[in-house]
Amino acid sequence: MNYTIIDVAKLSGVSKSTVSRVISNSGYVSPAARDKVLQAIEELQYKPNGVARAMVSRQTQNIGVIIYRQHHPIASHPFYGKILDAILEKASELGYSIFVMTDKDITSKSADFLLEKRVDGLILISKLNDELIQYFKNTGIPFVMVNGTSESSDVIHLVNDDLKGGELAAEHLLSLGATAISVIAGPQEHRSHKLRFEGFRNACLKHGVAIQEQDIFYAESSQFEEGYRGFLTLWERSHSIRTLFSTNDMMALGAVKAIYEAGMLVPGHIAVMGFDDIDYAAMANPSLTTVHSSKTKMGHDAVTILDQAIQGGEKWSNPPQYKPELKIRHSTQITKS
Repeated sequence: MNYTIIDVAKLSGVSKSTVSRVISNSGYVSPAARDKVLQAIEELQYKPNGVARAMVSRQTQNIGVIIYRQHHPIASHPFYGKILDAILEKASELGYSIFVMTDKDITSKSADFLLEKRVDGLILISKLNDELIQYFKNTGIPFVMVNGTSESSDVIHLVNDDLKGGELAAEHLLSLGATAISVIAGPQEHRSHKLRFEGFRNACLKHGVAIQEQDIFYAESSQFEEGYRGFLTLWERSHSIRTLFSTNDMMALGAVKAIYEAGMLVPGHIAVMGFDDIDYAAMANPSLTTVHSSKTKMGHDAVTILDQAIQGGEKWSNPPQYKPELKIRHSTQITKS
């Protein structure tokens, strides 16, 4: 039989509000009354359901996750999917359920739906505009940004050090003796792609290697197909490509496919390097040299920090950017000329 808080109150001889205070461990209850309630709970084997707990504690143990992304895939994307998996894992560990929403446009549509569900906090993945950030602030609900930044010092955002990652990529390719490098650059309105390319280009210039505009393909999205199209476009401009950097792995893998279909080998004819270290990078043939970004740690940390905010714990400041790590694999194992 499913007993209610009313049954507990009747058996213990106290009011419903007293039972609620005992369950939520808030407000004053005399030791004698507390003992009666606890004894009744044990006798009835009473377990408060989720709705009852939410009414008592004013928390639902639900977290909303919104992924802002224009192009598919989203949940199955090898970068965003990895972050989402980590969020789900840590949320389960801490006793939270997750609502996942996606928005193609940067609006409050998904947020409004989640707020109606009375989520305790929000994790916002990818870029947001200032107007939407202010909207979230006005709700008073704790939120954390992942893979996006804000100018507001009181907004917690978790990001990789993409500028440094771009520098690491350039230094690796330059160490192979590259003197001319072609680039497939993801959408420059996206923070990650912009900083990766900026770091890469600056590091090349520092070593006396200038990236010419004709050697850059500016992709419209960060998809596999754009990498494929990007290499073909660059190859049409010049048949002298020997080293190629892409600001993410999916585009790099698309470029590798185009290179093979053009009758060339990687790295025999063209060395290729990506960024992100998605699972496919190690599985590819040849395996892809890349820069590792902390997808799993970002997801775990997002839930941990949000949980602290929900519980009213210590005031968090923005953590340091996650340190990139070079992953050298077969796609750049070439002999220096």
